[in-house]
This record gives sequence, C-alpha cells and structure tokens, in this order.
Amino acid sequence: MREHPPARRSRRTPLLVGVLGMAAVVLAACGDAEQNALDPAGPYAQAPHDLIIPVFWVALAVFVFVQGLIIVSVIRFRTRKDDDGSLPKQIHGNTRAEIVWTVIPAVILAVIAVPTVQGIFEVMDEPEDYLTVEVIGHRWWFEYYYPDYDIYTANEFAIPVGRPVRLEMTAADLARSPDLGVIHSFWVPRLAGKQDLIPGQTTFLNIQADEPGRYLGQCAEYCGLSHVNMRIRVEAYEEAEFEAWVEQQTTPAAIPADGTLEAQGRELFLELGDGRLACASCHQVWEDGPRNPGQGPDLTHLMSRLEFAGAIHDMTEENLREWLRDPNSMKPMQYEINGLGMPNLDLTDDELDALVAYMLSLD
Repeated sequence: MREHPPARRSRRTPLLVGVLGMAAVVLAACGDAEQNALDPAGPYAQAPHDLIIPVFWVALAVFVFVQGLIIVSVIRFRTRKDDDGSLPKQIHGNTRAEIVWTVIPAVILAVIAVPTVQGIFEVMDEPEDYLTVEVIGHRWWFEYYYPDYDIYTANEFAIPVGRPVRLEMTAADLARSPDLGVIHSFWVPRLAGKQDLIPGQTTFLNIQADEPGRYLGQCAEYCGLSHVNMRIRVEAYEEAEFEAWVEQQTTPAAIPADGTLEAQGRELFLELGDGRLACASCHQVWEDGPRNPGQGPDLTHLMSRLEFAGAIHDMTEENLREWLRDPNSMKPMQYEINGLGMPNLDLTDDELDALVAYMLSLD
C-alpha cells in the first residue's frame, strides 16, 4: 500500500494567524467611542492625557529601535549554506555595553517618573469650591448621595459644568447590603482616571466636565457574575439646569389619588403580600420625613433617569414591565445565581399593570 507523505503546513498559516490576532485587537479597541480616554472633557482627564502622549512617543521610539536591532541581527547573523555548524564566537562581559543599556532605560524611567508623580498629587489634591458626592458601589449598581442637598439617586448622577466634584467612595458593607468584601472600580474615561471602591475604606476621586453633556463609564474591576452590567452615567448641566435638577430631586414623591391604578400600585409597592417581600423592603420612595435608603436604588424620581437596572436598559414602559415580570431575563446572573439583586416576585398581570402605572408616576 502506497504511503502518502505527511501534509505540509502552509508557510502562510502563522502569518494569517498573526494578522487575524492583530485585527481582533484593533476591533476590540474600537468599542464605545463615548468612553474614549484619549478625548478628555475636563481637567482631571486632561492631565493624564497630556502625560500619556509624550510617553507614548518615547515608548514607540524605543520599540522601533529595539525591533530594528532584532531585524538587523536576524538578517546579518542568519545561518548560511557555507556554515560549518559550529557555534558562533561567544562574547561575555562587555562592560561598556551593559552600562549603556542599563543607564539609558533608567534615565528614561526617571524622566517619566517626575511628571507622573507630580500629576498624581495634582489630580488627587482637594480642589476649591467643590461639590461633594458620596458614591457607594453595590453588586451591581452605583448609588450616589449628595450630602449638601440630601439627594439619593442611582446609576445616573448630575454635576454642574465647570465646577470640580469630589467623589467620596466606598463599597457596600453589611450596614447597607449583604455583599460585603467586593471591590469595585469607578471609571468615567472622559472625566477622570480609575479609582477603586473598597469596603470599609473611603477613597477619593476628582472629576469635572467643561461642557454639558452625557458622559459614560463603567465598573472597571471584576466584582461578580453581573459585573459587565454595572454602568455609570454622568449628566453635566449648566448651573441653572443643575439647580433645577436639585429642586426636582428634593421634592417628595406625589401620593396618587385614591381609586386610581397608580394608588393600587403604591399599595402593592408598600405591602406586597402572599409571602412575597414588599418592594419597599429594599427600595425607598420618599414622601415625607427623613430619607432612609434601602438595599436597592432609591426610586423617588425614577422617571427622571434615562436608564435603569445598572444603566443597561432604556427607561420605557415596556422595559419596566418586563423587568418586573422577570428581572433575571433583563439583567442575567444578577439574582438566581448569586442571590443578590432584584428577585422575581411572580406578579400577576393585574399587579404588573398597577406597579408599572405607579412607577411611571415617579417623575
């Protein structure tokens, strides 16, 4: 029986694999353009950007130089047909060369270190006339509290244009939530760098927007199976618009008139029965008295937000209905696997109608 020679691997295969790998890297980098760290929108993002650019060119020059030496060495000292197979002459202990290739990188790193350390202190210094916002990282959403105004909100928060905002951040502990011990990372690329949120500690981050608009961010530290569904939205308003937002957020929720579908929804919200937890056991709708946040997001002015459920779904009636019907289908792995987040309350159609009507009234 005639034996066939083994199949030869094409020389183009490694090249094709390399090209496909580079294409995958490039496409992965072409994600959400609204989270572009190379397009700073405020001074606390501009400072790192101004450092990144010269460091990039230095790194590129070093890369080209080193790769050039490698290419020259590969071509010049490649194996030739007339080689006798002996090893090339070995050279050891070139003190001058060793000093040069040690000193040059050390000098480059020292030069880069000076503005880097200086920049770290500058962006972390406590600014003047700043607005304080307390940030609490939960699994899997961000809570915001304005101590100057006694405002609670979730996932989306507002800041005034042109004014520094100092974020005082921590991760939820047993006093507020059962998800003790999980580290999150707050990152809005166009406004500032990353900063971790650590249970039991307070970290600080300064942000500022120079132009009004909507700035997108996300948790940048893996914090569980629904980590990818933990997003950040910052609304930057001109001063007059920001004051109007504050006035709206400091107004208690209106109590629906008796006999309406909204009133039925409010009753369900407060006292959902049949062995099921009431919505109010985790969520707050502030009507009077002191504000007491629960384990879940504050819903007092829910409809003032553009998104919900970790800022991954648009705030529409259809999405709210589906969320109340089956939360895990809207935000996978947020409850059934982890036992955290919004449970499925097995609501009837009539209960869904009433609760959705009540939610839509919370503007």
